[in-house]
Amino acid sequence: MSPELIGVLGVVVMLVLIAMRMWIGVAMGVVGIVGMAILRNWNLAIISAAEVSFNNMNNYTLTVIPMFALMGMVISESRIGTDLFKACNAWLSRVTGGLASATVAASALMAAVCGSHTVSTVILSKMALPEMKRYNYNDGFACATVAVGAPLSIVIPPSLALILYGIITEQPIGKLFIAGIIPGILMIVVFLVLIRIMCTVRPELGPKGDKFTLKEKMRATLGVIPVIILFVLVLGGIYMNVVTSTQSGAIGAAGAIIISLCYKTMNGKKFLIALRETAMTVGMVFSLLIGTYIFVRFVTLSGLPASLANFMAGLNAPLPVIMLMLALVYMALDMIMPEIAMIILSVPILFPAMMLLGFDPIWLGIYIALWMALAAITPPIGLVVFIISGMSGVSVTQIFKSCMPFIAADAVVIILVCVFPSLVTWLPSMMG
Repeated sequence: MSPELIGVLGVVVMLVLIAMRMWIGVAMGVVGIVGMAILRNWNLAIISAAEVSFNNMNNYTLTVIPMFALMGMVISESRIGTDLFKACNAWLSRVTGGLASATVAASALMAAVCGSHTVSTVILSKMALPEMKRYNYNDGFACATVAVGAPLSIVIPPSLALILYGIITEQPIGKLFIAGIIPGILMIVVFLVLIRIMCTVRPELGPKGDKFTLKEKMRATLGVIPVIILFVLVLGGIYMNVVTSTQSGAIGAAGAIIISLCYKTMNGKKFLIALRETAMTVGMVFSLLIGTYIFVRFVTLSGLPASLANFMAGLNAPLPVIMLMLALVYMALDMIMPEIAMIILSVPILFPAMMLLGFDPIWLGIYIALWMALAAITPPIGLVVFIISGMSGVSVTQIFKSCMPFIAADAVVIILVCVFPSLVTWLPSMMG
């Protein structure tokens, strides 16, 4: 049996184990060790697994994960998310579909200071859904606006997905963060325009909300200015090359704690909860990374990535065709697995091939992140939809159906990024 075939069988076995509900990190680690033992011997497999785990995890860059995770958890345990929604609602409530637009805008701001789409989903579900219900919004449409807004945190920095991509591929996390800004803004604009059109054509989906005076709008805005300043400091420091991504994460975490204390929204109990949730998140991510590194060593030994790259290069297909093939792969992955699993499983195999074909690694990271955002609301596994359904009581089927126009809007953004790659690469190229 050829090494490449062993590599393919390893991927299949890993997917079967995951389908049997084995933890992803464990499945990747087990397949990696057994695969290396088959290709070489058990002694080399055990030594390689230990070596690759220690060498890659003993890395200062990894400290960026707990920093931004703590920042997000502190935000989730304070009332900052509530203040963000109130400010967006004050300014957008009176436009057609105002509450839905406010939900998307608040999701974008949450993404900029949180980095977790699950946290955004929970907070916005608690805040926005009762308000939209009060104004007789269509249940499916209301849930869909929360669902499509939450995954903005996968593209808008500080994104955990971009952090993982940067670590796995050894790309600068700061440049990935900056590269996500324009595509993230594009997504926001497309969603807001779509909401306006849908609610104009079908007014029963979402009527106008309360009218706020200028004084009330300014008062609501004052409550979120510190959060906006924090976001500008975190990303501005990276863009100006004043701080590293890890240092910006530390600034973000410290700033979130200070803001919460100043607003008296954080106490000892909530802070302990934030620390516990941070530890759980970091432990989960690190276990995934260890399994990933072991699996990557196995597939590298098998020669599968090189064979895949040679096969794709041998097709002599133009880059648009390769991009379409890559899109089809991620459309298939969208249907069967959560978004974090997509990046953990696909990048180690596809990244080397894409680099040999001449793809820009920063552009590729954003391209994958956009597909991950789409995966969060794509049936049948869209995690965000299931969370919202559980919190709202609206059926999963109804929410998925209402998400379809937004899924099409996501596809438009992906197409724009493919046709105009400078939308992704321009800002990072200015960093030097």
